[in-house]
Amino acid sequence: MIIVYHKESKITKVISVDKSEISFAKNKSIAFGLLQLAEQFPESKLIWCHEEYQEALNLEEIDEIMHHNRMMLSYNPSSSNYIGSKIGYVEESLFIKINKKVTYPTWQMSSLVGVIHASILLATKETIKRDSSFDYYLNSIAKVCKPQGLLCYSEPRLLKKHFLISYPKASIFTLFKFIKQHYKKRWIVMLFLNLIIYERQFHLVAFLYAYFFKNRKKKKTSIDAVKVNSSLTVINNATIDVIIPTIGRKDFLYDVLKDLAQQTHLPIHVIIVEQNPQEGSVSELDYLHNEAWPFVIKHTFTHQAGACNARNLALSQVESEWVFLSDDDIRFESDLIEKVFKEVKQYGVLCLTTACLKVNEHIHNLNVHQSGIFGSGNSFLKADLIKKVSFDKCLEFGYGEDTDFGLQLRNLGVDVISFPEISILHLKAPMGGFRIKPTFEWSNEEIQPKPSPTVMYVKGKYNCREQTNKYKTTLFFKYYKHQSIKNPIRYLNHFNNRWDKSLFWANELKKRK
Repeated sequence: MIIVYHKESKITKVISVDKSEISFAKNKSIAFGLLQLAEQFPESKLIWCHEEYQEALNLEEIDEIMHHNRMMLSYNPSSSNYIGSKIGYVEESLFIKINKKVTYPTWQMSSLVGVIHASILLATKETIKRDSSFDYYLNSIAKVCKPQGLLCYSEPRLLKKHFLISYPKASIFTLFKFIKQHYKKRWIVMLFLNLIIYERQFHLVAFLYAYFFKNRKKKKTSIDAVKVNSSLTVINNATIDVIIPTIGRKDFLYDVLKDLAQQTHLPIHVIIVEQNPQEGSVSELDYLHNEAWPFVIKHTFTHQAGACNARNLALSQVESEWVFLSDDDIRFESDLIEKVFKEVKQYGVLCLTTACLKVNEHIHNLNVHQSGIFGSGNSFLKADLIKKVSFDKCLEFGYGEDTDFGLQLRNLGVDVISFPEISILHLKAPMGGFRIKPTFEWSNEEIQPKPSPTVMYVKGKYNCREQTNKYKTTLFFKYYKHQSIKNPIRYLNHFNNRWDKSLFWANELKKRK
C-alpha cells in the first residue's frame, strides 16, 4: 500500500504503509507521479490524499473497504462534485446524484482522497492521457473503465472525520471537453441547448472548443487482466428462497417451477403469490399440491391485484439467507443458482442482476459491471436487505417500481452488479400482467399527463434538477413525431401542459407516502 499526499496540484510526500518515505518525481503532475508509482509498485494499492486530510485518512480499513483489485474509490464530503450538476443535462443515470452518506456507485471521482490498484492505472497507460488536472484524470479513468468492469464508488469510510476544504471545480470549458471526450458527439449539442433553455446561458465558444478533443472511449481499454477475488465473506449457509408473483399464467409458472426443481443448488422455499381480482375466484394452481416438489412451496392466493403488493407479501415470508426475485414467465438453466453463488463469492456482492433476454435477443457487453437498472424478475439479494426496502405501492400498476426498489438499495449503500454472462430467458407471456386495465385518478383528465405520473414521481425522488430537465428536452423531441400537432408553438404549449399535469399528479403521489 502506497500513500501519495498532495497539495496545489503537486505531490508533496509519498510513503509506504510502514511509513518509510519513497522518492517521487517533483514538479510533475500528480497523474504522472501516480502512474510512475504504479510502474514501480505494480501489485500495490495506491492511495491519494490531500494534505489537509492526512490525519483523517482511514488507513486501517482500506483493505476491508477495497476488497478486490477491480475497484476505484474516492470521497469528497461536499454535496457537490468536480464535474458539477450540469452533467445532468447529458446523463440521466443514477450515478450523477450521489448519496454522500453511504457507499454509492458513481464514476464521479475526487482528488481529495481515494484509492485504486496499480494494475488499473497500468491498463489505462496508453489510452488515457495523464492530464494536468488530477480530478479530470481520475474522472476520465472511471468514466472509461466503468463499462469495462471497474467498480467505482463514492466511499465516506475513507475518512475518519468529514470536514470541508476547498477543491477544484470544472469550468464550463472543461465540462464541454469532458463530454466530448467521454460521450457521443450529440451530447455536447444537448448540453449547449439545455444551457440555453434552462439557464439562459449561451456558451458558443466552449461548445466549439470541445471539438478540438478526441473521444477517449474510441481507444480500446481493457482491464480483463485484473483478476477479482474478494476478501469479503457474504455467504454463510447459501440458503435461498424464490419469490414469484403470478396472475393468470398457470402453464408458464409450471415451467418456472420445473426449472427450479432441476437446479443443482436447490432453493429452500418457493413463495408464490397468486392474484385473481375476480370475485369468487379460487386458485388454478392445482399442480402445487398434486405433484411432489424438492422444495417447500408457500402459496398465497389474493383477490388484490398488483405486482408491488404481491412482491411485498412474498418478501415478508422469506426465511433463507438469500432471495431470488423471479417472474412467472422466465426460463433458465439448471445451474443458475449455482452460478450466482459462485459470482457472489468471487465479487463479494450483496445484490446482483442477471441478463434477462427475449427470444433471439443477444447481449453485447459481457463485462461484469455496475448496473444502471434493477430487474424485479432476474435479481438476487441478501435477505437481510428486504427488511429495509419494499416495492412502493404508489407505483402500483404504473411504471418505475423496479427502478425505485433498486435505488432504495443503492441509497442504503448496496450496489447492484450486473453479471451478463448469467442469462435468463424472458418469454414475455401474452397472458397475465395487467389483465384488468387499471383506472388512475388522472385517467379522466381532459389533459392527460405526459410522462406517466409514476415515472415523474420516481425521477423527482432520485434525479437532480438538471437530469429532469434533460429528460424533458429528450421527451419533447421523441414525442413530437408520435403525435398529431405539427405546429411547433402549439406543440410546445400542449407538451408543457401535459408535463405540468404529470408534475401535479407526481406530487399528489408523493403526499401519500
